[in-house]
Amino acid sequence: MNTQIDQRNLPSVKEMERAYKQSDGSYDGIFYLAVKSTGVFCRPSCSARKPLTKNVEYYSSAREAVFAGYRPCKRCLPLEAHGTPPEWVSKLLGLIEENPTARYNDSFLRSLKIDPARARRYFLKNYNMTFQAYCRGRRLGISFEQIRNGKDLDDVALGHGYESHSGFRDAFVKTFGKPPGKSKASDCIVSAWIESPMGPLVAAATEKGICLLEFSDRRMLDAQFATLRKLFKSPIVPGENEHIKRLRDELKKYFNGTLKQFTIPIVFPGSQFQQKVWNELLKIEYGETKSYEEMAKNVGVPKGQRAVGHANGLNRIAIVIPCHRVVNKNGNLGGYGGGLWRKQRLLELEQGIQK
Repeated sequence: MNTQIDQRNLPSVKEMERAYKQSDGSYDGIFYLAVKSTGVFCRPSCSARKPLTKNVEYYSSAREAVFAGYRPCKRCLPLEAHGTPPEWVSKLLGLIEENPTARYNDSFLRSLKIDPARARRYFLKNYNMTFQAYCRGRRLGISFEQIRNGKDLDDVALGHGYESHSGFRDAFVKTFGKPPGKSKASDCIVSAWIESPMGPLVAAATEKGICLLEFSDRRMLDAQFATLRKLFKSPIVPGENEHIKRLRDELKKYFNGTLKQFTIPIVFPGSQFQQKVWNELLKIEYGETKSYEEMAKNVGVPKGQRAVGHANGLNRIAIVIPCHRVVNKNGNLGGYGGGLWRKQRLLELEQGIQK
């Protein structure tokens, strides 16, 4: 098994040792511990008997632990997302949403008994940006909408904590790629975290509709964000709009089993073939499945099962564009970017199977 520890994305060994010995759930998602004597890896919060320090290795992701030859613990189930961020993160996000235009520094974090380095690591790992970048993006996302809605630039700049127009302009250009005075006809992509019974989801939307819905632990998430920036020629900032709020409501009803047809507007540019496949996915009824062979015939390429599978894998709007409803001809599940266990549960949900 691999004994090399990449410390760049991990807390100190001393800090991780303290965390797992105290079953500190606030470190869940920040690192995983693997036990050499048993071949098992766990979350820091695992309630199993604590291993000897000499037998422990640390990894920044469950994927790294798996590739190093360890198997997931059957008690803490480290491959399954539990759907909620740690309590300290929830509290922090709640405070930001109460006053998103405020400036939050390290002193503010320390006043909440949150280590700024821990906040930085968590936000980098889960939001692909530092805590300060998240706050800055949240402020600028609001200022962007105000400018588009005709609010005076002076009011926007001074109302978001900038001491000068030049400071506001520099921050705005860095985020959006153009000065504020030329942004009224532009658009940005807002992204938000949505909790679900099957783990956290990351959603993104333009002013026209939802353009991304992915489970937060999907390996392709970074690539999907890069694709969005390229396709829409727009920056991605944390925030919400009416489409994300509506998506939250529809997903809640879907997971409760009371919604069978999404009505949320969606935007999914792609190649001509991808568009054919994704539109065909939208025709698969709730509770039903189709084989890759059927899909290939329906889009005009009878021998194109592999191409259909590839297009399925590039679908950026999980659940709403139901790529989970495509299975192998023999009934086996096939692949799924969000993990086969999620595909199984989604199909069971839609078929009314209670577990």
